[in-house]
Parts: sequence; structure tokens; C-alpha cells
Amino acid sequence: MHGLLALRDFSTAKTILHTSVLSSLMSIACEVSAAEDIQFNTDILDLNDRTNIDLSQFSRSGFILPGTYPMQVQVNTLVLPEQRITFYPPDDDPKGSQACLSSNLASQLGLKENKLTELSWWKEGTCLDIRSLAGMEVSGDLGTSTLYISVPQAYLEYNAQNWDPPSRWDEGVPGLLVDYNLTAQSINQRNTASRTDLTGNGTFGANAGPWRLRADWQGRIEDEAVNSRKNLEWSRFYAYRAVPSLGARLSLGQNYLYSDLFDSFRFTGAALNSDDSQLPPNLRGYAPEVVGVAKTNAKVIISQQGRVLYEALVAAGPYRIQDLNDAVTGTLDVRVEEQDGSVNTFKVESSSIPYLTRPGTVRYKLATGRPSYLHDGGQGSVFGAGEFSWGVSNGWSVYGGGISDSYYKAFSLGVGRDLLAFGALSFDASRASATLQDDTLSGASYRLSYSKKFEEYDSQVTFAGYRFSEKNYLSMSEYLDARRYGERVGGSKSLYTATFNKHFREAGLSAYVTYTDQSYWDRPRSNRWNVSLARYFNAGSVKNINLSLNLFRNQEHNQRTRTQNNNSGMYLSLTLPLGRSGTLTTSANNSQNKSTYSARFSDQVDERNHYQLAVSNTSIGGYLSHTADQADQADLTFSASRQENNHTSLGMSARGGATLTPYGGAGHRSAGAGGTRLMVDTSGVPGVPVRGYGNPTRSNAFGKAVIPDVNSYLRTAASIDLESLPANVEAAQSVTQLTLTDGAIGYRTLDVIAGYKAMVVLRLSDGRVPPFGGTVKNEKQQETGIINDGGSVYLSGIRPGGMMVVSWGGAERCTLVMPANLPDDGLATTLDLPCQMLIPDNAAPASGIRLTNTEITPS
Repeated sequence: MHGLLALRDFSTAKTILHTSVLSSLMSIACEVSAAEDIQFNTDILDLNDRTNIDLSQFSRSGFILPGTYPMQVQVNTLVLPEQRITFYPPDDDPKGSQACLSSNLASQLGLKENKLTELSWWKEGTCLDIRSLAGMEVSGDLGTSTLYISVPQAYLEYNAQNWDPPSRWDEGVPGLLVDYNLTAQSINQRNTASRTDLTGNGTFGANAGPWRLRADWQGRIEDEAVNSRKNLEWSRFYAYRAVPSLGARLSLGQNYLYSDLFDSFRFTGAALNSDDSQLPPNLRGYAPEVVGVAKTNAKVIISQQGRVLYEALVAAGPYRIQDLNDAVTGTLDVRVEEQDGSVNTFKVESSSIPYLTRPGTVRYKLATGRPSYLHDGGQGSVFGAGEFSWGVSNGWSVYGGGISDSYYKAFSLGVGRDLLAFGALSFDASRASATLQDDTLSGASYRLSYSKKFEEYDSQVTFAGYRFSEKNYLSMSEYLDARRYGERVGGSKSLYTATFNKHFREAGLSAYVTYTDQSYWDRPRSNRWNVSLARYFNAGSVKNINLSLNLFRNQEHNQRTRTQNNNSGMYLSLTLPLGRSGTLTTSANNSQNKSTYSARFSDQVDERNHYQLAVSNTSIGGYLSHTADQADQADLTFSASRQENNHTSLGMSARGGATLTPYGGAGHRSAGAGGTRLMVDTSGVPGVPVRGYGNPTRSNAFGKAVIPDVNSYLRTAASIDLESLPANVEAAQSVTQLTLTDGAIGYRTLDVIAGYKAMVVLRLSDGRVPPFGGTVKNEKQQETGIINDGGSVYLSGIRPGGMMVVSWGGAERCTLVMPANLPDDGLATTLDLPCQMLIPDNAAPASGIRLTNTEITPS
């Protein structure tokens, strides 16, 4: 007992005390069936008073006293969120105890529909009768606060690692949200007017049940000495929700047509689409990515038809943007604004992989509404569009669709084939007819797509495709542009695109290649390719040296004037590890017939702060990124450079958001505008480090923290970083899991106890002490200690003037009030506190237990 006084860590002390109590009980308990009572031989307990013991919770093997307990639920190997589980005596065993599986909990088991109809209930229809599912077993363990449920796998819906069936999805709680991304740049050049611009985009939103209401905005303010321009606009207002029974997403309002057969355009109306994100990860679609090389610290803006999809500051050197939504289809516009004032633009085709569907399933997309331009409002006639894909067998898929309004009609039909070891292939043909000013244009378009992962060669063709369109073929967006401008503009002729990567592991070399070639009937042809080669190797005592080469070219061919515009470049770099975590990179960059040579040093101050210092033959600059560590902060990025000819530039970006629910609110960093997030309540305790899949963030002054890096329809875990807990804080529950639907605001509470920790000796009003094994709980019903011999207990969560309740014999017996002034030396002082009786201590031991001094026998 005196050894406990020297312990400085409550978790260690509490573990030792639990182990002492449980090991003593295990050593004296006999092996009896769950239905039999247990007697304890108290002679072998090393206690001063063997008659003052409360072992009621251990009186039967596996027995849990009737009542309600917060417990984590484990179904087979899957851990569900903590829930309040009630134990009732079953009808055929008044002295027994059985967990009540409510209808809400039963819906989370993931049972197949035919099994749901077989369920029967007891306790007036409120508790599941596990006998209605042959082979199902349920058991509770108070030691781990876990309810174990075993269900035969044949009864359960399909599930995959980190993915749950729809019965376990969580729609979240009602709430409001705002996400923003702001970028400011100031450029000053000798003999030229200085320029300052502020750009931003973001989302305002509200959640109500399964519905998500969103409003996207974007804006730009440019301030020059002789001119100033301001532009702020709402790019779309829309509402959407998941329809799990259909595996689809319903959206209403202003949106973009997301199609695998037809190009994208903006419209106002309604859409019902099969949602690939609701599928297991291995069955989901292809998300586009954008690669390139920045000459200086630069701002990259990715947009589609005027709507900004992505905007960020990137450091000088190669960049690769891979976090675009897989729902994005069609052509993307990329704009790279360098800090030296130059601007580079190009297009990226976000084509889909071959159109294949799982055997026996049908995917579909339906939409109707009125086409509208971002700046001009509604235009065009009401249209309807629909497409489908049917998995005929293991190897074949058939797909097709159509889109039509009063003056335009297009139909498409195709077939996909899984070639197994040779990859996947699809081919489709489309035909369109459009009427423009009494002139009818009709033509066809053909597309071939291929994808293959060559595992034996450690390489992959992510996407390769070719599309050819006849001169009189108009896509829907080309038709809308022709109506808007009064004449046809452009007209796609052919499109080649391919993405390939390969790893040569023995040589430590990796290669990545992308290529796009786009030609038009009456516009200049353009193509773009990018090649990246990287090799890691060791040289003597220097490990992990990286040598990389990036080659790129953007070309535009004007067949009428027989001219060609080229923007090509090369980037060669050698990176050496330097210091504990730093790297030194020397590079040569040639672009637009201009060569630069630079050296850059980058390092991490800690896991949240990363910086880069660069010097070249034409400039000097720096880059700093900061990831928020508090719940009310945003991610920040700073950049500065000085070019030749007295050209200076400064840049800053802030990316964050705020979420408000009926349970509280918090600021936070932002992972995606209007996206899914999880609010964690640390029981009102501030400064608790909470981690998702990224860096941890600390709860705010109200004990709330928002984790934004949450994937929709994938199992998400949130945990407390126990290594970084403040000294006066203890986590009684450190992990929670859930699966959120798209755009949901999840809410979970983690059991955290804050306050002083000290050894306390409890005394009753008549001088006696509470029995060994009694429990102490605070005002939040959190267990703060277990009583040891002589009424001593090591308590956590002590607050000046706070009150706690002591229980034994299955009832709350007395209360104790903490001193208003607590000693500063904590464990060095033992507190003697009176415990005021609530009910007389004359109740017999709980049913099912008898204490003897000589032997253990079943009752």
C-alpha cells in the first residue's frame, strides 16, 4: 500500500490496483457454470478486515448485475462505437443477467435482409432474442467494458477491410459548416506597377438528417496602381443525400453533369447517380491527377468551366496533385501562376478507366434540368439524360445511354471486357444530332479505353484511351456553346491520352509518364507529355540519395498558319539527406529557353512545421508551411522570393473551416470543402490531443475538436494521443470508430477525466471504512477509483469543491466532497475525507454471493 504512494503516474497505479483485485479474485474463485453462484474464501485475501468486502460484481462466472453500462461493442472482429447496453434478468432465470440488444444495435450488425425478417424479440419487443439466429452468441466483459457478439459470417452482408455495409453507416448530427481557402500574393517589379491579388473559394453548408445543403463561392480581388478588379460569385447552390437502398446519391439544385459517356456541363435540376464511393475501395473508380513542375514558389489553380476545384501554393520543383474527387469528369483547366509573374496554362483530361460493372449489378446515372452557364444563368431547353452499365457476367459488361432536349439528341452504346491477365478493355460508339439555326448537324464519335496492372513487372497502365469524332458530331457542351455564341466553336476531332508508371525495384528506379494529344476540326491541335524518373541509392555512408529527372512539353499546332508554340522544359535534381531530418537539393531547370540553377534546403521543425530555403542564379526565396495544432486554427503557408531586376513577391495562404452542432462548435483545418468531418467531444476537457489519420489537433476551450480528414463510407478511427496528454488528464476511453456518409458531421464523445490525482482514505460517519472492491464515480458517472484495503483509494479527476459518489453492494452508499483548497504536492499528501451516507449500510450482500472463512462452495 505504501508503495502506491510513490507512484507518479495514475494509469500505472490504477492498473496495479485493478490487477491486484482481479488476480486475488481469480485465485479464490472456483470453476462453475455461468448459471451457478460463486462463494469466495476470504481467508486467502491479504486484508485487515475480511468481513468488510464487496465482491458482488464477481459472484457468478460471467455475471453482470442488471443495469445499464457504457460498453464498446465488438461484432466478430469489428469494433463498433461505444453504446449504452442494458442487462435484464431473462424470463427463465430471475437471478441471471442477459444483454439487451436493441433494434438500433441489431441494425448495426450488418445482417442480410432475409435474416432481418427472421428476428424475434423479448422484453416487450425491445430486446433481440439471440436464439432466433442459430449460432449467435453474446457475452459481456466489465473488465474491458466490451460486449462481444459472435454472428455466423453467412448471415452478414458483404464487407471489406475498413468498409462497412449500409446498415452501419452514420448520417451524423445536424449542424452548420464553413470551409475556406484563401491565397494572397503581392508582386513588385522595378519600372512596373505593383500588383496585389487575393483569391479564395469555399463552401457554406448545413446538415439536417440525411440531407446536405451546400453553397460554393469563389472570388478574386486584383489591385494594381492603375486598375482594380473585384469578382465574387456563388458557383452553385445545391442539396444532396445518400440513398443507400439504391446505392446512389440524389442531388437537387445547381450542379454539373457527371457522366462516363457524355461530357460535363453545368445545369440546374435534379440528378440520381449510382455512387461509386458507397462501394468497397477495390470497386471504386478512377480519380484524375495533375502533375507538373513549378519554376518558383507558385499558385496552382484547377478549374472546370469556370468553377475552381482546387487552389494551393506549391514550392518550387515538381508537384503532383492526387486528391481531386473521383466524381470529376471531363476536361480540367490548370493555371500555374509563378512568383516571377509568368503564367502557364494547360488542360488535363480526367477520363475514366474502362467501363466495367460487377457481375449481376446495374449502375446508372439520371439527370434532368435546364443547362446554365456560371455567369449567364439559365439558357437552353429542359433536357433529360440517362445511362446505365450492366454486369452481364464475370467478363462482360454492357453500357449505354442518351441525352436529349428539344434541339439535341445523342445516344451511346458500348461493351466492356475484363481480359483478366491482359487487363480491361471497353469500346463505345455515340451518335448525336443537333439543330442550329435551321441547320442540322449529325455525326458519330468512337472511344476505346484500356487499363492494366502488370504486377509481375511492377508496372501499371492507369489509363490509356483514344477517341475520334466526326466533323459534324457535337457533344452537348459544344452544342450549348454554339447556341450561346451563334456559331460552332472548336469541335473535337481526336483525343489520345495515357498514363503509365513502372517500378524497377532492384535498380531503385521508378518511372511515371503521362501523355495527352487533342486535335480539333477548326482549332489548333495541342499535346502535352510529362516524364518523371526517380532513383534512390546509397553512396558510402550517405543513405537514401535521390536523383530525379522531369521532362515536360506543351505544344500547340496551328494548321492554318503552320506555326507551332512550344513550352518545354527539363528539371534535374539531386537530393541528399542532411542532418536529422533535413534534405539538400541541387537542381537545374530549363524552361522557355531560360536556365536556372538552384540549391534548396528543406527540413521539419516538428511534425507541424516544414520550411524550405532556396537560392539560385536568378533568385532567393523561402517557403514555410504550418499545420494547425489547435482546434481553432487553420493550415498556413508562407512564401517569399526576390528575383533579378529587383522583382520581389510575397505569398500567403490559409486553409481552414468551422463546424457548429447542437453539442458545440470548433474551428479546424480543412481537408475538403463541404466534406465529411468528425467532431470529438473530450468530455469538456480542453487541450486534449485528438488524432484521425493526419496530425493530431487539440480540443478547444470547450472540449471540442473537429477531425476533417475523414473518408466517406470508410471506417474511421479517432483516438486520443496518450503520449501527449497533459499531466492532469486521463483518458478512460481513447478510441472510437464509425462510418460516416458523404458530407456528414459525425459526433463522438471520448471519456476523459481531468483534475488532480491523489491517495485518499475514506471514513464513514461511524468511523468504519467502505468495503474493499467498492467503486468511486464523479458527477459525470466516470469511474475515478476502486477502494482498496482500509478504505484507501487512488483517485483521479479531483476538482476543488467537487463531489463524488461511493458505491458497493449494487447501490450508491455515500458521497464525499473534495476540499476547496487542494495541496499542491499531489501524491505526496494522503487526504482523509469523510463519506456522508446516502442509505443505511445494512443491506445484505448481493444475490448470489456468500462469504465464508474456510471454503468455496456453490450456493
